[in-house]
Amino acid sequence: MGEAVSIEQSLANWHRVAENGSKADELSAILHENAVFHSPVVHTPQRGRPIVHAYLSAAAVALGNDSFRYVREVASGNTIVLEFETEMEGIHVNGIDMITFDVNGLITDFKVMIRPLKAVNKVWEMMAGQLESQRS
Repeated sequence: MGEAVSIEQSLANWHRVAENGSKADELSAILHENAVFHSPVVHTPQRGRPIVHAYLSAAAVALGNDSFRYVREVASGNTIVLEFETEMEGIHVNGIDMITFDVNGLITDFKVMIRPLKAVNKVWEMMAGQLESQRS
């Protein structure tokens, strides 16, 4: 077994993939096969690399416009909390990505929280459209 990947390196890998447009192969490479995604609008946790990949890809398209930016980072143990802000069709979105990594630097758990309510509704609308287009 190799050396454990530091939380700083895991975070750097996430930023690299996100800033590069969350390309399918790069995103898949940093997801654990049993990763879990917690959506702000879907009650049930989504389990497994393929479904987590689908949700994160949809989020990258829905949220990843020119106004998206991370405004705060907090690290503790193997978890990073990233606060973000963006604008979606005139609605200010404020949210948090809470990402847990394993010792190899792979994402095992990804939780998204969003506020205010009208932002949650807008994210739901745009994410649903992105997820539907992935199925087509």
